[in-house]
This record gives sequence, C-alpha cells and structure tokens, in this order.
Amino acid sequence: MTQHQSAPDATPIRSGMLDVGDGQAIYYEVSGNPDGIAAVGLHGGPGSGLSQRMRSFFDPQRYRVVLFDQRGAGQSRPSAADPDTDLSVNTTSHLIADMEKLRAHLGVDRWLVLGHSWGSTLALAYAEAHPASTAAMVLVGVTMTRQREIDWLYADLAPLFPAEWLEFRAGVPAERRDGDLVAAYADLLKDPDPAVRDKAARDFHAWDSVSVSGTSDPAPASEAEVRRRYGRARIVTHYFRHAAWLAPDQLLRGVDRLAGIPAILVQGRLDLQAPLETAWTLSRAWPGAELVIVGDAGHSTSNLALADAIRSATDRLAVRLSAA
Repeated sequence: MTQHQSAPDATPIRSGMLDVGDGQAIYYEVSGNPDGIAAVGLHGGPGSGLSQRMRSFFDPQRYRVVLFDQRGAGQSRPSAADPDTDLSVNTTSHLIADMEKLRAHLGVDRWLVLGHSWGSTLALAYAEAHPASTAAMVLVGVTMTRQREIDWLYADLAPLFPAEWLEFRAGVPAERRDGDLVAAYADLLKDPDPAVRDKAARDFHAWDSVSVSGTSDPAPASEAEVRRRYGRARIVTHYFRHAAWLAPDQLLRGVDRLAGIPAILVQGRLDLQAPLETAWTLSRAWPGAELVIVGDAGHSTSNLALADAIRSATDRLAVRLSAA
C-alpha cells in the first residue's frame, strides 16, 4: 500500500455556492493538488452532508478532491431542515444534473467518482448517465437502493435488534405499524406540530444508528445536530419511499454502460446497512469491477481497515489514471 506523505490540508483551496436551478444552491469544496487527478466524493444518507473524512481517502499530492453537499443537505440551500423546503425538486435525477453542472463549473473534463453508502447508488446512477465524464470509480458500502435493500433496513433487520425495532415501530400510529414505515415516518416529518416532527426525526435516527453501530445513540444532541437529523430524516424518507426513482434493478441492468471504466468496490463483510450481497451481485454483473472485501469491517469508514482499503483503491487507480 502506498503511504501518503502528508495528511490532506483541512483548509479547502476553493469553496463556494453553485446555483443549480429550481431555487437550489449547492455548497462545494475543493482541496488537494490543483493540478492533480480530479475526483469527486459523494456522501451518504441521502442527506447526511459532506464528510471531511472522505478527503483523507485521497493522496493530496495526487488528487484534486471535490466534495459537495447534495440538495437540501449540509450548507446547501434551501435546507431540508426547514420544514417548508420543497423536496419535489430533490430527486436522483436532480442530483445527477447538479454533478454535471459542478463538473463544468470547475472546469473538470473527467473525474474519479467515489461514493459511500447512498453515495455509491448516486455514483452508479451518475456514471451510467454520464460514462464519458467518469474516469474511474470507488464504491464503498455498496448500495443500489433497490426495494429489497430498503426493506432490509426498515423491516428485515428487525430480528437482530428486537428491542430497538419495537421502539422504531411504535414511533408511528398504530394503524400504520404493519405497513410502510418509511412512508409513515415521512408523513410524521411533515406534521404541522413541531413536537411530532422532532420526535419522528429522533426515532428515525435512533433506528438508523442501530444498523451502523449497534446502538441507538441515546446521547443528547446539540440544537444544530437535532436540526441536521431532522433534515436528513426528511431526505432519507423522501428518497426511500420512492425507491430513489429508480426502476427495479435499473443500476444492475445498466452496468454495460460502464465498460472500460476501472472500478474498485470496497465492502465490509460485517456491514449491516449495506450487506455484502449487493456488492457481490454488482461485481458479478460488472466484469470491470474489482471487489475488495474487508473481513472485520462494517459500514462505518472510521474502521481503520476499511479506511486503509479505500486509500489503497484510490492510490492504485491514481497510478492507472496517470499512466493512461
């Protein structure tokens, strides 16, 4: 594995807001080598906002790294944390178009696309729509946001955490507890009563935390964190109740469009949010993709072995892209 000579500078060399239409502006940051290989990092959630940790997956001497907050998330405006923000103009196709506008705005010809969790779904959707703009791909904690994956997260995972599942299920009205819980929570998050909205966001976040860390994260949150969780819950439920506006197996069936694009899938064997089956199925359908399984890792990129595997992937692709 190539050892990076220095950690990425936490200070972006460029940042700004980009008007992408529909009354939306997305926040972006650029770091690393201004003359390096262009790369874009796609955060998870959907709606979690950019992660500074993602910058550490790239050698700052080799890469020019672009991170951005997807619509409604982080510093992008309007924020989904404001209950009046219209989410009808926040869909997968909108995010794909935003990426192309950001690429053009920054003067990037082609870029490596790295996506984690939901970001891997967005990366696949983007690359299949714009293969000519995609130089290489690294997908981590791989998802395709198929209905079976959504059902796993919000129903089938229940036997592993029975007590937490009962609390999650109890958070919606009794008459909806045997139905679509994602849709039920989405409706609660639109309730005119702020107390109802806040409780729904707290309950939804608690269940999501279980599948990442095995705990419901009972620690009190700051006002800013409460607001962030509400906005994230709105976006997650908005996307997942619509299966991300993707046809069944759309991304799997579209992998032939990625022929010739080098790709590495980095997957924790113990990942509960994004079980290995998805990455394995995708790798079998996509001959050009290499699957790297990290045996003792789950979903979180704070796992050192998983983080090392991601850095190794971007290092190896840098060598390949530089030689092309």
